Amino acid sequence: MARRKQATPIRREPSSEVIPAAGESSRNTRSIENVSSQDSNGIPTKPNGTSKTLTSKATNAAPPAVHQPPGLTQLLICIAGIYVSFLSWAVLQERITTTPYGPADQPEMFRFPILLNTVQSLFALLTGYVYLIATTPRGKASFPPALIPTRRALPPLALVALTSSLASPFGYASLAHIDYLTFILAKSCKLLPVMALQLTIFRTRYPLYKYAVVFLVTAGVAVFTLHHPGAKAGRSKGSSKDSSASSTSWGLLLLGINLLFDGLTNSTQDHIFRAYRSFTGPQMMAAQNALNTLLTVAYMLAAPHVAPTAVGAWLGMDVGLTGGNEWSAALAFVRRHPAVGRDILGFAACGAIGQVFIFYTLAHFSSLLLVTVTVTRKMLTMMLSVVMFGHRLSPMQWLGVSLVFGGIGAEGVIARREKRAKDRLKVQSKTLTATTTGSLQQEEPKKEL
Repeated sequence: MARRKQATPIRREPSSEVIPAAGESSRNTRSIENVSSQDSNGIPTKPNGTSKTLTSKATNAAPPAVHQPPGLTQLLICIAGIYVSFLSWAVLQERITTTPYGPADQPEMFRFPILLNTVQSLFALLTGYVYLIATTPRGKASFPPALIPTRRALPPLALVALTSSLASPFGYASLAHIDYLTFILAKSCKLLPVMALQLTIFRTRYPLYKYAVVFLVTAGVAVFTLHHPGAKAGRSKGSSKDSSASSTSWGLLLLGINLLFDGLTNSTQDHIFRAYRSFTGPQMMAAQNALNTLLTVAYMLAAPHVAPTAVGAWLGMDVGLTGGNEWSAALAFVRRHPAVGRDILGFAACGAIGQVFIFYTLAHFSSLLLVTVTVTRKMLTMMLSVVMFGHRLSPMQWLGVSLVFGGIGAEGVIARREKRAKDRLKVQSKTLTATTTGSLQQEEPKKEL
């Protein structure tokens, strides 16, 4: 067959590989390596092998120390520390505020909550500052660390100190009208005032299960209070019905004010941690207790001069029991009954050590774990109070307790599931971002070639 000439000449496709001339081979090869080489962070390196971030110095230096995450041993130590500290703290709190001191024929009750708060905040201040120094690296320029890293945090910190200082006297005053079990059960319901403040002030919306938890907790406290033995006795006597009901209602009102101040304290602390990222847990512990101590000491110094005046009468300051001077009256009480002095020192020491374990758990583990430990600790506190102080609970009161802690436990389980779902989404998002970045970095050298 005759050979036919091809209509279209064959085109040679250019090769994707660069074949340098003999004299330029090594130079071009080095150029290609310099373009494609990158450090571990994806930063292009310079032709001499050093990156824009001076990677060559980092390679000659010792590798950074790897911080191991806290393990099971640290977790068990934290849980044991919280349980031991706050169970002892609760027992001493009930003994100081609800049991008489002295002989049986002349018993006296300790009625000096401001002094009790001052001693506790002073112990917590000293312990918190030691904790702050121990957790701050020595190489930092600002060593020893400042209690308040920025002046802008001072107003919300002052509000926290004010609300926390005002909360305790209302709580202790309520114990004159309700028993300690009701007090502990209601103190477990901090979700109520926090949600109320967030809804009214910050206009925050909550999922439906939060409202279900609030309903269970409120129903539990109501059932527990209505089936209290004192309430039943008041109903049976008839004549003392009004006085018993009014006393219990007044105690619940005082306790409600205490919970409101607690909720405002917690909400403001959350705002401080969100607004000022450099503010650490040990700084919060030391700064808050320092301001608390200043406020309570200033009150005790000013009270003797304000109590006899019309302002003191309007504020309801006690003149008859202490003469307006709570400091001298409390010291005289301690001299008459030295046992209360030992109880106060133990109470303050247990509270300060317990705060350290709380802040350590919050910093190294999760807030959900802390909530779980705190709720179970309050359940154990109620059980310990029943055993040590001879309280008796009716079946309906046990139902109220179950409703409260069941609602709080269900809220913790649901919150834990939501937390895990958010963590999975974060991991998937980071993985997708890393994969996309890596593929783009691999394509860039090819484009330059």
